[in-house]
Amino acid sequence: MYVVIVGAGQVGASIAESLADSHDVAVVDIDDDRVEELVYDVDVLGVQGDGADLDTLAEAGVEKADIVIASTDDDETNIVTCGTAMTMTDAFTISRVKSAKFLRTWQQSAGAFGVDHMVATNLLTAETIARVIGLPAAQDVETFADGVVQMAEFEIPEASPVANQTVQEADRYESLTFAAVLRGDDVVIPRGETVLQPGDDVVVIGSKESVHTFSQAISPDVDGVRNVLVVGGSDVGYHTARLLQERGLKPRLIERDHERARELAEDLRGTTVLESDATDREFLEREHVADVDIVVAALDNDEKNLLASLLAKRLGANRAVAVVDSGEYVPLFEAVGVDVAVNPRKATAAEITRFTREHQAENVAIIESDRAEVLEIEVDDESVLAGRPIRDAVADLPDRVVIGAITRGGELVIPRGDTVVELGDHVVVFVESESLDAASAAL
Repeated sequence: MYVVIVGAGQVGASIAESLADSHDVAVVDIDDDRVEELVYDVDVLGVQGDGADLDTLAEAGVEKADIVIASTDDDETNIVTCGTAMTMTDAFTISRVKSAKFLRTWQQSAGAFGVDHMVATNLLTAETIARVIGLPAAQDVETFADGVVQMAEFEIPEASPVANQTVQEADRYESLTFAAVLRGDDVVIPRGETVLQPGDDVVVIGSKESVHTFSQAISPDVDGVRNVLVVGGSDVGYHTARLLQERGLKPRLIERDHERARELAEDLRGTTVLESDATDREFLEREHVADVDIVVAALDNDEKNLLASLLAKRLGANRAVAVVDSGEYVPLFEAVGVDVAVNPRKATAAEITRFTREHQAENVAIIESDRAEVLEIEVDDESVLAGRPIRDAVADLPDRVVIGAITRGGELVIPRGDTVVELGDHVVVFVESESLDAASAAL
């Protein structure tokens, strides 16, 4: 497959790095230094120029492209790029936009703007936050098989009851599979004797009920979320509050600007909008921030999000989720006390990369910046799993593949060695990136 990516910033570079190993990739950017850096680091064709220009796209070979991805930081440029590409190629076009207003227009008319698929960064970020809030101890959450199967990633706290237990000791849940342990730069495929160390990230796959129960076992002090405080009436803050109130929660939202606060109060009928400065300690104390289950920092500035998160936690808020626009700040935020740092650019790159791979799978989740993937596969007669017990089929699968769950007719089937996989089953598997191509071919 030949992919043309317009925009070599954090999003475009992440997508290029994810796809370059298995596809031919060209990257276009007006910044020559960015292009040169990416060409040096990754095996791609680099083209310096305006991606919305016909000549530049022609130089990138867009006429032979299978997919064109417009991922610059400017919404209008991305939309125009897709429209321009449409005049030269039948390639599938993907546009990144920040504002959901373009997404609403695109959704009302198939193929509007010459865009085949649109990813709205702010809405995607809010959806990521809402999923994490639904499972408050988790760092990442995805659903598969029409919601029957859930994948979640948890960090093992020092004080967790399962810290320093073996997987066998910690595995007390019939419908849960320990898929992987992420330890530093290593991906450990867990066995019964594998010890869950404090600081490990563990990836589990199973029913929603079993994943939730495991979440409570890891962090028994983190109960269900009822009291959510959203800091900042940005587009991300607005969508986060809207999604939460649609789930039946009644979040509070703090916005400093008078006109924006009034606008949000009119649009978010299920949310209490408070006009104030979220870094005002006295105000937070009056609003009983100590009773807050999760505070979401969604201001338009990374430093303010860090300050608001740490202040709220210092005053007693249980957990903090912060939007971090600069990807290099994510480890810093989590090191100093922010429980989950959500980087919109990373989330967008992962979503676009996931979409480009869905021709090989029903659904895809990317783990830890492409270190591994969780795939949902519908079993056909060419799969090595078809009609065979799992213990026999795994011999024909590459190493570092874990079968996490099976659904059959919409019902969960617990994968065991003697489980026979049938045609039409949906199988959710964990695959380390190095084994991805071989696993996709076998499955």
